[in-house]
Amino acid sequence: MKRKIRFGAGILIAFLLFAIAGVVYYILLGQWHTAAYAAGNSNTVNIYKMSESGEETTVEPVGTVIRGSKVTRYIHNITSDGVTYYKVKSDAYPGEKDLYMAESSLAGTVSATVQETEVFVRTPATIYESAEGPDIASFAPKGTKLEITGHDTLLDNGYIDMYKVRYQNADGKEAEGYVYGKYMTGTQEEADKPYNEHGEYDTAAGDGFRFELYGGEAKDLDFYPYERTSIEGNEFCRYARAMYLNAVAAISPDEYIKIIKESGCNAVVVDIKDGMLTYQSEVAKELSPTSYKGAYASMDDMKASMEKLKESGVYLIGRIVTFNDTSYAADHPKDCIKYGNSKSWPSAYSRNVWEYNVKLAQEAVREFGFNEIQFDYVRFPESTYEMSKSGNADFRNKYKETKSQAVQNFCFYAADQLREVDAYISIDVFGESAYSYVTAYGQYWTAISNIADAISAMPYTDHFSGDRPWEDPYGSVKRWAKRAQKQQERLQDPAVARTWITGYNTPHWAPNIDYTEGKLKAQIKALEKCGLDGGFIPWNALSDLYKYREYQGIWHE
Repeated sequence: MKRKIRFGAGILIAFLLFAIAGVVYYILLGQWHTAAYAAGNSNTVNIYKMSESGEETTVEPVGTVIRGSKVTRYIHNITSDGVTYYKVKSDAYPGEKDLYMAESSLAGTVSATVQETEVFVRTPATIYESAEGPDIASFAPKGTKLEITGHDTLLDNGYIDMYKVRYQNADGKEAEGYVYGKYMTGTQEEADKPYNEHGEYDTAAGDGFRFELYGGEAKDLDFYPYERTSIEGNEFCRYARAMYLNAVAAISPDEYIKIIKESGCNAVVVDIKDGMLTYQSEVAKELSPTSYKGAYASMDDMKASMEKLKESGVYLIGRIVTFNDTSYAADHPKDCIKYGNSKSWPSAYSRNVWEYNVKLAQEAVREFGFNEIQFDYVRFPESTYEMSKSGNADFRNKYKETKSQAVQNFCFYAADQLREVDAYISIDVFGESAYSYVTAYGQYWTAISNIADAISAMPYTDHFSGDRPWEDPYGSVKRWAKRAQKQQERLQDPAVARTWITGYNTPHWAPNIDYTEGKLKAQIKALEKCGLDGGFIPWNALSDLYKYREYQGIWHE
């Protein structure tokens, strides 16, 4: 028994000696290795090859690897010009030998691969209270320097989804919040520079009007292309033959569904909020009790109706009237424009109003499966020019934005937050926004088309000036559409132009022209003739079944 023990101990000692010898051998050959991660202050990290001639070592860059990617780090290293480089192996360069990375570019953990300590705001950015959810902490205008105190997700492309940053709040005190990394850049120079690769800034700088409209200057807006991502399982409707359903129609959709199935209509715009809430929203219950109390239907009724519409195969768009909301105004007068004794229009400057409408949008997507949210009334009131000119209006402009900046910045915020719930965004605009100036109420076509997935203008034939333009729907719409298309062509990647058309008898104040199928088809033809080929939505405030049946041929493919 004792001999067996001694024999076993001998084997163990021999094994240990063999292992130690192996380690020493690997160290001497520089083959001892460990896992490491590519680290740096940008999304890519340099990788090199070395060549030695006598005592001289030459460092030759051969490419980059994505920050956060895993590499094998060997103990073998070379020092050149005071920098130590370690031999590495990377899956990005299969079969390549003798690759090296700087010691400072290698980290032991993924979280340690992010090395930047400050960022600069390239595109005006919302500062969020946390890395999750739409709650707003503050706002950082273009050119702002922010100190990095952390980050959330390192994306597969090496960029950061959201940075945790330190900023100075409105009270002059330091606070922390989160910003989207996609709006940040590494230098002050890059942050201050306007985007102009397609001549967007040059064109905007040349736009103007014969007198000050108080909406701001186009050159102060942001034209850096917004990255619109396709959503898995939610295909964007690039050509919408759409029907509009108000709250009453939305809750009783059966007869409309018959028309949808018979006609080939492929999209439906459903009111979520237009003065009245369509359903008893839990978001409204918390943030606008007046709206909640006045809701038309229950959450269950809304859910049952939306399921019917989805089963019919249509692409579902939820419409939210944003900054024209007397119910919210009754609950939150401090968020509203103050002009004389009036506080009835929630200000587009107010971040509380932003949050309410976007939380309502997110709830609708989660609860009812909307593919897209369409925000209407993304603007200041039509009387803004007079209010601004008087100097007696308090617009609640906390962050010193122009009106057009506030409108565009809301679009950025809403687009980002809808992507968080896998939905698309469209923005309604007045037909006037297709003209080459910033409107008094803050709408400027290219600033909005640059961000939204779809831009839906409202060139109603009885809204044009001239001699009874509603009698010539083709000519009236064509003249407008030529201007709108010119605005689209200013951008590298404009939104899809999906246009509201006149779907009611005209003129609206004294109807005497019956808008039948032919007059609607004339408008559609004019749009497509000018290149506005994203589809159409007939506006009929009553969602009049008789009218829809009368011109249902417009929805045929």
